[in-house]
Amino acid sequence: MGAYHSGSLALQDRFGVRDLAEHVGRSITPGIRPVAAAFLEAQPMLVIGAADPAGRVWSTLLTGAPGFTRATGPHTVSVAGGVPAHDPLAGAVTAAGTPVGTLALDPRTRRRMRLNGLARPSARGFTIEAEQVFSNCPKYLQRRELYGSDAAHASDAGAARHGEALTPDQVRRVRAADTFFVATAAPDGVDASHRGGNPGFVRVDTARELSWRDYPGNAMFLTLGNLEEDGRAGLLFLDWETGSTLQLSGLAHTEYGPEGRVTRFRVDRTVDTPAASPLRWSPPEYSPANPTTL
Repeated sequence: MGAYHSGSLALQDRFGVRDLAEHVGRSITPGIRPVAAAFLEAQPMLVIGAADPAGRVWSTLLTGAPGFTRATGPHTVSVAGGVPAHDPLAGAVTAAGTPVGTLALDPRTRRRMRLNGLARPSARGFTIEAEQVFSNCPKYLQRRELYGSDAAHASDAGAARHGEALTPDQVRRVRAADTFFVATAAPDGVDASHRGGNPGFVRVDTARELSWRDYPGNAMFLTLGNLEEDGRAGLLFLDWETGSTLQLSGLAHTEYGPEGRVTRFRVDRTVDTPAASPLRWSPPEYSPANPTTL
């Protein structure tokens, strides 16, 4: 199928960017180049997307000392520690192979790399056989400095709070967010991506409905293309200063109208975990590419 499936191709045609997408798509490789391996090994966090045993798609944050994620060959990545027991994706990686999307992001340098493939359990945690590896531009990425790690206040399995709609505190956190991560699925695999903007770029329309404008990007239409094929999606909101995470799983679709492209997400399940990450980051330096929020 090449770099893109039918959902992405249809949107590239709709917006007249097929030639640009083909050019950008040449950067997608099945192998992990040395520069990509070095970048991956330097990161203290990794976002992964996958489906749980019930088929719900989630986005999850994994952390560790730099080197916890590393390339062990030209097509293989090892992730130490695996998925925490409290996480909705705990146990999702099976010996038969689980489609996963991953995003390695460094807020300090505003660089990011995506790696998608099949994950299997390993003695250290799990391994990923890479199928697609590529970098994205820094557009809409906020710059942050890493203050350090507060491992003493890491979460435990009993700390995660589950729900089916947003609480008032969660609504406040979503409205204040300048970044979230989104995992989507399609017949050819799972993808994990980033969305960024000034606070307020994500709207909470009801306790179970979120929406956001789709800002112009790299013309690949990977996330929106997946939603054209399969509406399942998982969102991850990270409180960068406290390490708390809010994970949402549900269904999403994109509307095309006078406001431009607007993605609407309906919440099915929520998992709120205080101090899920030990990493502590500075307040943001907003990307100059962020549009003004209304």
